[in-house]
Order: sequence, then C-alpha cells, then structure tokens
Amino acid sequence: MNQTIETLLSHRSIRRFSATPIPAEMLSTILDCGIAASSSSFIQCVSVIRVADTEKRAQLAHLAGDQPYVASAAEFLVFCADFHRHQQIHPEAQLGFTEQTLIGAIDAALMAQNCLTAAESLGLGGVYIGGIRNHPADVSTVLALPNYVIPLFGLCLGYPDQNPEQKPRLPQSLIVHQDVYQHDLDRDTLQNYDEAVRHYYQTRTGGTKEMSWSEQISATLSKEARPFMKEFLASKGFSTK
Repeated sequence: MNQTIETLLSHRSIRRFSATPIPAEMLSTILDCGIAASSSSFIQCVSVIRVADTEKRAQLAHLAGDQPYVASAAEFLVFCADFHRHQQIHPEAQLGFTEQTLIGAIDAALMAQNCLTAAESLGLGGVYIGGIRNHPADVSTVLALPNYVIPLFGLCLGYPDQNPEQKPRLPQSLIVHQDVYQHDLDRDTLQNYDEAVRHYYQTRTGGTKEMSWSEQISATLSKEARPFMKEFLASKGFSTK
C-alpha cells in the first residue's frame, strides 16, 4: 500500500462542505492533474467551466435537481466534451460522429477523476453531479456553450464538513471476467452484496431507507433515462452519424 492507493480506496462522496475556500494555487494544481490525464489520439476534446458566479451557481443547483451543494461547495466545475475548439482550428473538421461523442465522454471522465483524486490527496472532498444532464439545453444557455460543446457532469469540491460511511461497491468476482464474459451471475455473491448495501442505507439514513442494490437498479432501470438526450446531442452537433 502507498498513499495514492490509500487515497483511492478511501473515496467517499462529500455533499456538505465548510466555508473555507480552496487556495488558487491548489485549484490550479488540481486542474493541472486533470489536464495530465490520458487523451484518446491526443485529441484533447474537453473543456472545464469553473462556475464562480453565485447566480449561475444557484441556477445550476436548481437545474441539477435542487442539489444545494452545487451552490455551497467552494468550487463547482462543469466538464464538457468540446469539439468547438477543434472546429476553430480546422473549420472543415469532420464532426458529428458517435465515436467522437464517446471520446469526449471518456476523456472528460478521465480528466475529472484525476482532478478528484488529486483533490482528495490534498484533504479536500467532492461529489460528481450528473444532474446537470436533467436540463442540458438550459445548462448550455447558462454557460453560453456553443455548438459542438456539451455539458456532461459537474464536480463539487471543497473541505469536507462530514465524514460519511463508505458506500460498498460490487466485489471483483462480479465485475472482473477472465478471458471471456461470465454469463451466469453469481447469485449468492450478489445476495451478500445486496445485504451489505441494505445495511449501509439503514445505517446512513437511521433506518428510513432500506433497499438492496438489486432493488435500487430495478427501480432505476424501470423508467426512462433522460429520453431527450439523443435529440439534445444532435442539436449540438454530436452523434449525428
């Protein structure tokens, strides 16, 4: 074990932050760590919007599902897939391919995870905000995003004002496959994991929530998942072919 591994294995989502600001030099280092992440074919198709304006923060907090920590965190970053920069460099760029959408999402996730790991190693905490995709067109308006730029997710950062229990993750035996895909789900292992998640929710909520992971994903996947997203992507020039 080393400090990097300990930082990664101790990850928790932080949703309550102190009022202490993040020093500018520290934030710059965190962003440099993100920029150092791998980039597919060296395309570097990510832009990060640092949202400091309190009114815009409040708007984004509402659009993301009224998540108050979007407004209260010391920093709020929005990670975007960005091919507008490339179009300015090469106006005849062949854009709109679904592969480019995937590259943008993957590169943004890699960059953001580097940022969060760096932040946690410095004593900060954070939480990702996928809720900005609840109203992506409105978020784009708030952030003045042009065509070929789409908001993917946000990241709150700050000094933690809570120490939540760590949420259990699926065990390796259900995730890692040897040589070929493991078609038969290990139901016994899944049941044990479901009970661990149920206990986590009971402890975290003081008994007000009692749900296994299987029950949670069954509820989540039994309804539409942002059905407007395909149309929005096309309107911004993504995944048109």
